[in-house]
Amino acid sequence: MMPVAAILSGAAIGAGGALLVREVLRPAPALGPALRRLNSPAPAPAPAVAPLPQRADAGADRDERWGRWLLEHLADVPGVRIPYKDLALTGATPGRFILTKVALAGAGLLLPPLSTVPLLLLGVPLYLPAIVGILAAILLWFAPDLALRDKARRARAEFAHAMAAYLDLVALRRAGNVSAEQAMEQAAQVGQGWAFGRIQAALAQSRVDKIAHWESLARLTAELDLPVMDDLAAIMRQSADDGASVYTTLRSRARNLRTELLAQQAAEANADSEKMTAPGALLAVLVMLLIAFPAVIRMLTT
Repeated sequence: MMPVAAILSGAAIGAGGALLVREVLRPAPALGPALRRLNSPAPAPAPAVAPLPQRADAGADRDERWGRWLLEHLADVPGVRIPYKDLALTGATPGRFILTKVALAGAGLLLPPLSTVPLLLLGVPLYLPAIVGILAAILLWFAPDLALRDKARRARAEFAHAMAAYLDLVALRRAGNVSAEQAMEQAAQVGQGWAFGRIQAALAQSRVDKIAHWESLARLTAELDLPVMDDLAAIMRQSADDGASVYTTLRSRARNLRTELLAQQAAEANADSEKMTAPGALLAVLVMLLIAFPAVIRMLTT
């Protein structure tokens, strides 16, 4: 083994020395060809190749296609309810929503039996994983509904805050002797955020449909279940019909809406505080037990 190791070591040292000598003694490149290469014009770009024709549905989302297929086949099944208003408010699609429900339910149904296959070889009854899988599938089937309901509730609260500001903006425009529809458009252009974006889109759609702006807002109210917009539509409709000044009415409605929102936030804060009472009391009991544990152990052992 020693001659072989010595031969390999000598070969490696010789190869390294040869590479070092080669790098040190490399001749300098000729200056003329190097300058010509640097100053030569860039090559002409290759002609663009026309893309191959694609199918019309090649760019469609695969999940959305599966969701639409499930929606078509499960629409008439009892117990399958699609909250279209909440989906439209949160920007989700019915197809993706039903696909999420089916995927979660299928995972809950299959994972417990599959994860307990080794236990089945040990004699565990088969019906126990099946029951657990059915219960998990039922719970996970309704999980997207609960998540969507909570998200829609928070979106409606955020929209209510935006509407309070929008009412003030419309009132200021009406105080400047601006017409009702112009006041609504200018106030919507001032605000930012997704709520004002929905209002701007509704007003733009009303211009396309050639209907009054308050009619478009009433349609948006019915589509997204936004009761805070009903008052604005009614007030602006009255202003256009009777020619009455609505500055005071709009400011009063905005002030009342802010009061309602503050009261709702205070109620939610109180409810959260009450929820923390039980964990705090439990923590205090645990601390007391930890403090008294050494003394109790000493009394029992003596």
